[in-house]
Amino acid sequence: MTQPRRSFLAGALAATSMTTSTTAATRGSRIDSQSHLFSEEFLKLLEKRKISPYVYRKGDDRYVVVGDWHRRLMPKHTDAAAKIADMDKAGIAMTALSINDPGPELFGNDSTAMAVMLNDFIADTVRQYPTRFFGLATLPFHSPDAMLKEFDRAIGKLGMKGILLYSNLDGKFPDEPAYRPLYAEAERRNVPILLHPGLPMAYSAVSDYQMAPMLGLMFDTTIALCRLILSGVLDKHPNLKLVCPHVGGALPFLIGRVDHQTMVLKRGAENIRMAPSEYLKRVYLDTVSPIPMAIRYGIDFVGVDRMLYSSDHPWVDPSLIAGHVESLKLSAADEAKVFTANAKRLFNL
Repeated sequence: MTQPRRSFLAGALAATSMTTSTTAATRGSRIDSQSHLFSEEFLKLLEKRKISPYVYRKGDDRYVVVGDWHRRLMPKHTDAAAKIADMDKAGIAMTALSINDPGPELFGNDSTAMAVMLNDFIADTVRQYPTRFFGLATLPFHSPDAMLKEFDRAIGKLGMKGILLYSNLDGKFPDEPAYRPLYAEAERRNVPILLHPGLPMAYSAVSDYQMAPMLGLMFDTTIALCRLILSGVLDKHPNLKLVCPHVGGALPFLIGRVDHQTMVLKRGAENIRMAPSEYLKRVYLDTVSPIPMAIRYGIDFVGVDRMLYSSDHPWVDPSLIAGHVESLKLSAADEAKVFTANAKRLFNL
């Protein structure tokens, strides 16, 4: 069972009260809104498979294969205790815990069983460390009925605080009609959705030089988010809480061109009533960027109330991103919003 709302964050703050000396007023109370953990049970199942997605070993390393993309797992990918140790170093009180891709929708008829197993794993980890983690669920997106049924179980029974939605779902973008019931239900129940990149649709264009994580993931998210805007999803669901990590991919930097194309040249504006930038300003962004000026631009664009501190651990050291946020020299009140208050409000902690 989940803890009462009042004590959920309070316990986390007490658990981190003995962290190292502070460099900002928010240190020791931070909330990380994007962090990933792989299930050993899931990985062992993938090792038995011979088609995508699957896992193989090379020496001491394990590689996850989705399509043609071979990605080496980080040593801390399955270690919750190691994650907590890194959280303590960065002054993080609580972390939004989610799986990493591959998602359940890639397993055909087994999608529902995979989603149940993965959500149970995240929920079990949260129960083991109730003052340090809260969970984001993934869903069996292959079927609208299965998607909503698992949504209800994950949020209602398991106590998950949000939904992880991939930027493409087995080659289909998330604005397609089959996924529209998710947005209505998430808006109705005030449940945030985090739009996380998956295997890039244009993988062949970024396979050389290992550009898939450099560019491919970011542009897959950018396209998915732009489609959600232009399709009218955000117009129809104005109270939907949508998070686009990695400072929104590239869309905040390209949105002026999108505005001009739609509003001036009248291209692709059939389903929207405002400039795309107005819808984008409703979206929450996170701070996962290895360059502080990108975080600064994101704050300037959506406003400090919609920027979330996130690390993308274990791919990124949480202290690196925390240092970038500190380097912006925000006011104490604004820094507290980015590190803590915004996530507390968004995830209803």
